[in-house]
Amino acid sequence: MQLLSEFRCRGLTLRNRVVMAPMTREHAPRGVPTQAMQSYYQRRAAGGTALIISEGAAPELSGSFGARVPHFFGEEALQGWQRIGAAVHQSGAAIFAQLWHVGAFDPSLIGMQDSLDPKPVRLSPSGLAAPGRPLGSAMTSANIDAAIATFAQSAAAARDIGFDGVEIHGAHGYLPDQFLWAGTNQRSDRYGGDLNARTRFAADLVSECRRRVGADFILSFRLSQWKQLDYGARIAQSPEELKIIVEALSNAGVDIFHCSARRYWEAAFDGSTLSLAGWVRRLSGKPTIAVGSVTLGNDFKSADGKRNSKPAPEQIEDIERRLCEGEFDLIAVGRALLANPDWVRLVEAGRAHELKGFSKSHLETLS
Repeated sequence: MQLLSEFRCRGLTLRNRVVMAPMTREHAPRGVPTQAMQSYYQRRAAGGTALIISEGAAPELSGSFGARVPHFFGEEALQGWQRIGAAVHQSGAAIFAQLWHVGAFDPSLIGMQDSLDPKPVRLSPSGLAAPGRPLGSAMTSANIDAAIATFAQSAAAARDIGFDGVEIHGAHGYLPDQFLWAGTNQRSDRYGGDLNARTRFAADLVSECRRRVGADFILSFRLSQWKQLDYGARIAQSPEELKIIVEALSNAGVDIFHCSARRYWEAAFDGSTLSLAGWVRRLSGKPTIAVGSVTLGNDFKSADGKRNSKPAPEQIEDIERRLCEGEFDLIAVGRALLANPDWVRLVEAGRAHELKGFSKSHLETLS
């Protein structure tokens, strides 16, 4: 079964093709990872998952989503992550740190309370959370240089504490994506204008991370068309536009692209059945991770999907077919892995029909 076959990238070998998708949990008081978080990640590793991608962790305080979102800076936080990495490795899995800077995004935009005190000034390309939705301030050149430096510093820290790679969260309307998206990038300097210019921030960020971590450390980049504030948004209107983005990022040093869709199987462009992960793989020549509502009976971003979902084990056959056809290389499982820490073991044993459904209660604790 291709899903259960080894995957290799640079010096890293994964025991199968299953990835734990990054999911914000907000169980890190003062940004410091806890023993409960360590057990949470280790359970998924022990359940057979090959690669753990951590929940998004802030490379600097001003880019954090909230007071209980983990940091990836500071001695105490990094010591917590080092313990998590060691526990995941002990259970046979690899681990990437996802670096998440929200830019001009605030919990209040999605009906949540901003728990940071004092509240930071939100910085972004043009002071926009979405078209027509101003928030915070536009970044100066010095702000841009500083943000790139903090990402690179956190990437180097991940390498130093024994992680296998980092993932730059460049999707869903957060900072790198705010530069990519024409709707939130109205700059007139070298970081704004046409698509080549709008891609420059992300490419410069990746390039600096690569410089700091060296040639052998794995860099993943998460990208999407949809945004938290606009599910219909697109950074690329065509495969030709997508090629501009992924080629620049690939040349800058990206090893793996994590292609976030609300439903992993959906066609990315009219006139083709190929998914976003499939198009990125074709255009970049790099391995891709597909993600979005994997073995969930409804869209994880739908009103009902946020609360509960019946299992959809029949998707295993479709995922296997797409892997065998080379559409993508890895599949990331999110909420289904919250409900089933042993997701891989069940599939491996031919017992996918025993998968449990997801419910909102799975979000309330680190079980």
